[in-house]
Amino acid sequence: MNKLESRDRTPLWASAIATVGGIGKIKPGPGTWGSAVAVLLWVVISRLIPSDLHTVSLVVLSLVVIGVGIPAATEMVRTTGSKDPQSVVIDEVAGQWITLIAVPVAWKSLLVSFILFRGFDILKPPPIRRIEGLRDGFGIVLDDVAAGLYALILMHLFLHLGWS
Repeated sequence: MNKLESRDRTPLWASAIATVGGIGKIKPGPGTWGSAVAVLLWVVISRLIPSDLHTVSLVVLSLVVIGVGIPAATEMVRTTGSKDPQSVVIDEVAGQWITLIAVPVAWKSLLVSFILFRGFDILKPPPIRRIEGLRDGFGIVLDDVAAGLYALILMHLFLHLGWS
């Protein structure tokens, strides 16, 4: 069975979630597109809720994305036969949103958080590379969660120092 036939077996729910409605199919750099969409979604969502609920809302949203992202990514892995399908970008949404927790919704902060997250996601400093080796959707999603935590820490250091 070729990859096209395998992809056709992915349940619609898993494909829709894992690719964030097809964003993961945009080339080049689907991960970068996934992160950019995550930032834009947060800008829209943040305008719909009171600012004093931003932090708790983003924590809850991040946990929900992780919770649905792992099984969706697992389905994609199992039906495509690829260990880390490039079209899976729900992990970028989770990692990017973690990076944005308690960060001002302002263009400079959003840009710096985007760059930090993409940098950690691409470079995968220890132990992120090891986390990536976890089975199925766990490795796909949790390595980006770790990259998001690294970027979150550095982002808040920058904010504390007044650099962003």
